[in-house]
Amino acid sequence: MMHDLDFLLEKCQAGKRMNLAVACPYGDDVLGAVCEAHGRGLVNGILIGDSEQIKKKAQEHHFDIEGLTFVEEKDDYSATEKAVQMVSSQEADLLMKGLVKTAVLLRAVLNKEWGLRTGSLLSHLFLFEIPLLNRRIIGLSDGGMNMYPDLNAKVGIIENAVECYHKIGVDNPLIAALGAVEVVNPDMPATLDAAALTLMNRRGQIKGCTIDGPFALDNAISEEAAQIKGIESPVAGKADMLLVPTIESGNLIGKVLLYMTGGRGAGVILGARKPIVLTSRFDSMETKLLSIALGAVVASKE
Repeated sequence: MMHDLDFLLEKCQAGKRMNLAVACPYGDDVLGAVCEAHGRGLVNGILIGDSEQIKKKAQEHHFDIEGLTFVEEKDDYSATEKAVQMVSSQEADLLMKGLVKTAVLLRAVLNKEWGLRTGSLLSHLFLFEIPLLNRRIIGLSDGGMNMYPDLNAKVGIIENAVECYHKIGVDNPLIAALGAVEVVNPDMPATLDAAALTLMNRRGQIKGCTIDGPFALDNAISEEAAQIKGIESPVAGKADMLLVPTIESGNLIGKVLLYMTGGRGAGVILGARKPIVLTSRFDSMETKLLSIALGAVVASKE
């Protein structure tokens, strides 16, 4: 796995510029990240919404909007629909959520006539660069979309993540299926799912990766912790991605990694026809920039 998330910026700059459709880019972090990404040559920014409001925000924060494309849509839902339709019609290569509710965006994404649905599960993958880890990048899924995934949903989450990892250059990601403990306990469903996923992977039902579990968090990311517990596994202490059992666990781990360790992150929604850049309103401009880069790299490989 790569050592820092700057590899995403490098991959973008080395490849063809993707067209990024942004619905309602009224937040200063979103608009700033899009302007920065456009200025660096990572993407061609297409801003869909109230152009007067966008330009006023850019002027307030001294953002350079030269070269950006504006598509006028005053209403938030109309702007979101237009952004999705531009991606669906291949006028744009990826989608980004601006200052609009996630439910509004997903309603447009899942539209049966012109949306981006594929029949696959939608899931969120976040990559973290953690200075405290020697292997500095680790992924986490799903802390943003699927609340309480059953075994089938976890298979879909893994398949989406594996496809993404392959596109960013990791041929065989090591995936740790997490629980509270590292042994199978019939009273803890997460450990049963982890064991089933491990067996499915070994029998070739889930391909392109190596899955093992259950793991507690410590022995998934620390080789020393795995050795102390006597765990022998190619994944133990070396996981490229953490498969979390619920949205609460994923959300909590993700926020700790991003806000309490000095880490950096990049996140996208996978499983649609094109990647969707979806970040929290509280996420920094840098996180949004790196998320744009991740989405663009994935889009360029499709």
